Amino acid sequence: MNADQILTEIREANLSYLMLAQSLIRADREQALYRLGINEDTASMIALLTPAQMMKIAAGNTLLCKFRMDDELVWGLLTNHGQSAANDTTSRLHAAILMAGRHQEAA
Repeated sequence: MNADQILTEIREANLSYLMLAQSLIRADREQALYRLGINEDTASMIALLTPAQMMKIAAGNTLLCKFRMDDELVWGLLTNHGQSAANDTTSRLHAAILMAGRHQEAA
């Protein structure tokens, strides 16, 4: 993949992310804050973006979204390394609880 293709992919991901974020915020603001890992101020700004503003923001060369799982424990819970399928639901629930707690700390 060359540099132009990467930039195109980033721009498409940014636009998709902004459209999804805006849709989530308008449908259920509290769930959106949790699912997106954003605060109330950011949600308010995203909710008010016009299509032209979203296109302009998305056109940058930096990916707007980021991974929220920044430690080995959460990654291990999500990927279930070395665990049976029976523990999958419990592991995902544990990871969701950890990420929800971190969302509350950041808010």
